[in-house]
Amino acid sequence: MKTKARLESSVGRFDELENGIAYIESSIGILDEEGGEVFLKELRSDLGRLRLGIDDLELRNLLSGELDQNSAILTIHPGAGGTESQDWAQMLLRMYLRWAELHGYEIQTVDLQPGDEAGIKGATIIFKGEYAYGYLSAEAGVHRLVRISPFDANKRRHTSFAAVIVYPEIDEDINIEVREEDLKIDTYRASGAGGQHVNKTSSAVRITHMPTGVIVACQNERSQHKNKAVCMKVLKARLYDLEQKAKDKRMDDLAGDKKGIAWGSQIRSYVLQPYRLVKDHRTGLEIGDVDSVINGNIDRFIKEYLMVKTTKQMEAS
Repeated sequence: MKTKARLESSVGRFDELENGIAYIESSIGILDEEGGEVFLKELRSDLGRLRLGIDDLELRNLLSGELDQNSAILTIHPGAGGTESQDWAQMLLRMYLRWAELHGYEIQTVDLQPGDEAGIKGATIIFKGEYAYGYLSAEAGVHRLVRISPFDANKRRHTSFAAVIVYPEIDEDINIEVREEDLKIDTYRASGAGGQHVNKTSSAVRITHMPTGVIVACQNERSQHKNKAVCMKVLKARLYDLEQKAKDKRMDDLAGDKKGIAWGSQIRSYVLQPYRLVKDHRTGLEIGDVDSVINGNIDRFIKEYLMVKTTKQMEAS
């Protein structure tokens, strides 16, 4: 039924775009008539929406992976550097939340650990919606920021790193065996915003999968039961990721490379000083409007990466 619904959605989207093209073609003739300039603004707006729809359909055509249509679980870890990297991790989190807002994805915060002075020590977010994993898989890797530090009294330039890890949310019909005896479950009091339950009950849950060492935590739901359920969902996604990597015999498959959150391992650089530029080192794409990118407009980077990835796969096959 899920496959049927997705196919119907794709066909419906195509029909909608086709009807939009037909409408614009028929409307162009009105511009030559007397008073046609009144419709010009509306026609430009319709054309802009149509262009975005076509771009989105073209992008989805590049997503042919088994789980590309699934929701995504995204985790951000700051690199070495204390407050600087933690602040950069929070900036990245905001960028992805803005991107999700622009595309209509639902957000569920699994775990959010505030930094000691500023920023975050880590975050795990679920992006719910079609193709969220396919899109965000292009963001997996180390992101580098160069700027004049707002935390340095001497106004020196600093370089900060943060790692983005992306997993597909696993459908219920995919069987991932997790034995109860393999789990170590700890409960603790949640920290940060969240209401009166934060300091009164041990609602937060941390689960350690003993055979693999995978650790997941959730503290944003109001009950221990709900936090445990979300933890299990994330744990199964990570175990599925490990299983796929073992089958394919490569360590940088679904979630990207988690090692080396430092110089030389970055997939993208965001330079605010001495010039302003965002550069993707995998594709060579450069965008000078840094503010727009940091505000969530990352579709060009995603599309370029997916196009390069698809081309390489075709050449290898």
